[in-house]
Parts: sequence; structure tokens; C-alpha cells
Amino acid sequence: MKTNYKWLLVFVLLAPFEINAQVGFSPFRQDFPPEEFAGRRAKVFESIGASSIALVQGAPSPPGYTRFRQSNEFYYLCGIEVPNAYLLLDGAAKRTVLYLPHRNAGRERGEGKLLSAEDADEVKKLSGVDDVYGTDLLGEHLARYARGGFIRTIFTPFMPAEGTAMSRDLAIRVIGDYAADPFDGRGSREGEFINLLRTRFPQFAINDLTPTIDQLRLIKSPREITMLEKATRLSGLALMEAMRSTVPDIYEYELDAVAKFVFYRGGAQGDAYYSLIASGQNAFWPHYNAGQRKMLDGDFLLMDYAPDVGYYMSDVTRMWPVNGKFSPWQRELYGFYLTCYQAILKHIRPGVTAQVIKQEAVRDMESALTTTKFSKPEYERAARTFVTSYKDSTANPRTTLGHWVGMATHDDGTDYGPLRAGMVFTIEPALVVPEEKAYVRLEDMIVITETGARIISDFVPMDISGIEKLMQEDGMLQRYPRMKPTSE
Repeated sequence: MKTNYKWLLVFVLLAPFEINAQVGFSPFRQDFPPEEFAGRRAKVFESIGASSIALVQGAPSPPGYTRFRQSNEFYYLCGIEVPNAYLLLDGAAKRTVLYLPHRNAGRERGEGKLLSAEDADEVKKLSGVDDVYGTDLLGEHLARYARGGFIRTIFTPFMPAEGTAMSRDLAIRVIGDYAADPFDGRGSREGEFINLLRTRFPQFAINDLTPTIDQLRLIKSPREITMLEKATRLSGLALMEAMRSTVPDIYEYELDAVAKFVFYRGGAQGDAYYSLIASGQNAFWPHYNAGQRKMLDGDFLLMDYAPDVGYYMSDVTRMWPVNGKFSPWQRELYGFYLTCYQAILKHIRPGVTAQVIKQEAVRDMESALTTTKFSKPEYERAARTFVTSYKDSTANPRTTLGHWVGMATHDDGTDYGPLRAGMVFTIEPALVVPEEKAYVRLEDMIVITETGARIISDFVPMDISGIEKLMQEDGMLQRYPRMKPTSE
């Protein structure tokens, strides 16, 4: 029987959620001032040089009744959320031009104000760009650059744009799936755009802008870190509410519903990625996302889920027993794993590489191996494999601790040097017992500062006693029982 802590539930669900509260409707977000966008564009100018322009294609109109979400790359440089927009950065003049569709009065009557080419003065004030024109003039302006002869190169992103719940790894996978379908075979939108530029304006060399934007996004500004903290707070609160709500005989998808309530109640604009809610042996597949299984007494549950808050993501994972009490085998495996996991966290700091941090953590892991008694040879074998694999990775100077997080859950940018202030990433090593299809993994958000590392998700319990204590409280699903279908 769970203890009734209604006042705690009310506090968690209502008190913390004050993200971008606004009066009325605004067609432009206020998370970043125009000077922050201008600073990012200034670094693009430095990268492309005076004889080049950069041209970024915004996201198209979404299909169906789906809210528009700008691509990360476009939003990063100007903050404008308008479908079918283009952004041009003139390296010679150091000027930025936005090309927007013209006003659609009928659409505005149905959906509210949309920024358009007719709002040039307002758009320039909001985003800090120098000029605004209709998209119908982009071709003419490119032709002028071609006639002038001074601009010789157009830089545009070659990698697929990141849209709703999208990281580059999955965006590339989708293109591969298109190519593998003999009755589809479509190319990427970026590829089509590049081909059009080459066909219409062969005077220009076309170079990749992706590496420039990736390196800029690798180091987060203080305002970006604030957005990541907001997303992480909602992710953590959702996981905690899911812990409270978990009891045997509920379905995985019910915890998805709990988390979505917390996300959207807190001002999220969507999911960072689909929910990974995996009970029992479903957790053996790291990206299991079907969410259809009824959870049973004795199951161990993995939940990995986070929101998109103003174009910034999070990525946090926790595990807990469905019945609220760690069984002996869960306590044994999870306890060993937690010791190793915390050893990694302990050594993370600026000024050293992932390779050095891993080498230091391995010494603690090997010590834990010598002091832990395992109840089964399979468990000891799994623990030794976990530590050995981690140790083997330290031989590679290009090893990483986990993956970057920012505007994408698997954020972009490549850097194998010492950690620097403004880097944000997760760690998520996994311990696997293949004989029993048992899988143990945690994940936390880490921000590197000038003097250390902040674990911004550490308010979410990961210790055994903290999890069990939290699970004694009533959750949303206890207050609002499931309406059972007549077929059940």
C-alpha cells in the first residue's frame, strides 16, 4: 500500500512549471536576444571568408495537423520560426538577409499572426538581421552575386536538417531507408537544394557549412545552458512522477502518458525523442520503444525520456523495480553498476580528455570488482566484461565519455581534446547479462564549467534507498485510474 502524499504531488506537478509564461500570442520566442543570434552569425562570417556566402534553407511546412517546428540549424542562426524561409549570410558585406514567404491573410485568420516578408521591420528588430525580402527574390539576388564575380563559393549544410525529435544519426538512417526502397528512392531535401544551386548557378563552388555550425554548437552559451537545464528539470520531474506511479499490472505506455503530462504542463514544445520505457527483458533492446507490455511484479524497469524545450533537449535515464522494492538480484547488479557509474561521474572535470577520465574511473571499477561478491557466475562474468570493455576503450585517444546534448539529443560536433567549459554531454555505459537478457543503464546530463562539472540531473534519485522511498508516494496513476476498454 502506498502512502498518500498529495501535497507533494501537487507541489511537483504545479509549482516548478514556469517556463516562458507569456500573455497573449507571440510569433517569435524570447529565449534569446538578437545579439546572441548576431554573435553566432559573426562566427560564421569568420569561417566562410569574404569571397563566400552562406545559404541555409529553413524547414518546409509540415504535413497534416502538425505544429511547425523550425530546423535546428536555421533556428540557431536567427530564431525565426517560419516555414519555407531562407537565410543568407554575405561574407563580403558581413550582412544577413532573411527571405520569407509573403503574407497569407487567409491562413492568419485561421491560425494567428505569422511573420512574413511584409513584417520586415519587426523581423529585423527581433532577429537582428540586416534585410528581409520575399522568397521570390532569392533567385534574383543569387544571380546578382553570380554576375558580380567576387563571390565564388556558396556554403550550405550538406548534412540533413534536424527537425522534430530528430538527431543526425536517425536523419541519415531515414535517407538510407529511402534509398533501399525500390519504389521510393527519393533523395535528401539538402541534396535536392544543392543540385538546384549547382544547376542554376554553376558559377559557384558549393561547400559544406555543416562543420562550421557543428563546432559553434559544441560550446553552449549561458543562455543555452539555461534552456538545457529547463529541459532536464522537466525530464527529471517526469521520471520521478513515473516512479511514484509505477505499480505491477500497469502498461508501459501509461508511464509515457504521465511523462507527457509533465512535459507539456511545463511548457515543452514536444519530445526530444520517443519514450524508451522498457520493462523486464524489453530493456535488453536499448532503443525499445513499443511501450505495449503490461509490467509485472518482479520486473526491472528502464525509462529514458526527455522533452524539447525551446529547441533544446535533455537525455536522462533511470531504472527501478516495478513493485517498488529491489529484489536481491536487482540490488546486486544495480548496486555494482551504480558504484562504477558514480566512479565515472566523480572524475569528470575540465582540462582533461575522456581518455584520462576513463583511465581514472577504471581503477575505481577494478577495486569494486575485488570487493563485490556475486551470487551467480553469470553476474560476475557480466561485471568483469563491463569493466574490461571500459578499460579497453581507454587505449583509444579518440574515445568519448558518451554523447553531446544540445539542440539535438545526440548533438553534433567532434572534439577529442580536453573538456572545456560549455560542453554538455551524457554518459550511459551499459552492463549486460546476456544469459538472462538483463540490462542495466543510467544516464545523466553533465555541464562542464570553468572549474568543474555540474550534473544537472542529479536531483533525480539513483540510489536504491532514494528510489524505494520515492516509490512509496502516490503518483498520478493512483489518483486517476485507467479507464479499461470493454474488451479487457
